[in-house]
Parts: sequence; structure tokens; C-alpha cells
Amino acid sequence: MKPPYSRPLTQEELLALKDEDIDFSDIPELDEEFFKNALLVYPDGTTPVTLRVKRSVLEAFKAGGKGYQTRMNAVLEAYVRAMKKAG
Repeated sequence: MKPPYSRPLTQEELLALKDEDIDFSDIPELDEEFFKNALLVYPDGTTPVTLRVKRSVLEAFKAGGKGYQTRMNAVLEAYVRAMKKAG
């Protein structure tokens, strides 16, 4: 099936969509069996810290706009996961 859109929709376009116009055909139903085996996982909280980073690193993240601290945290989290896999 060809996607109905040739580009990602903007937030405004997504919000304007009616439920009946959304194609859910590629998403499986979540049945009783799924929920029987589901595990609720709460996300880690964050802890405020004082951290010294190179000015160039901070400027690069800030250049991406709002949410730079969240992006920095995501990079650090990805690094931690990679280190755990490496053993």
C-alpha cells in the first residue's frame, strides 16, 4: 500500500486529522494476551547536576534549539547502553 503522504506531516496537519482518516491497518490489535504479558515500566527520573562541558559541545547542542539538555541526556544515555552491551 502506498503511503498517502509524500512527506512527514507537520504538527498542525496531524492535529487536524480526523480519527477516521488515520490508517491503522499496519498496527496489530492489542488483545488480552498482550496485556496479560505486558510489564509496566516507569521511566527513570532525572537528577539536577552541575556538569562542566566544553563550550563547543554546549553551543552545538544549543544550536539545535529548545530541548538541548534533553538531547544531551539522550546522547549520554545511548553511551551508557553501548557500554553495558560491550560488557
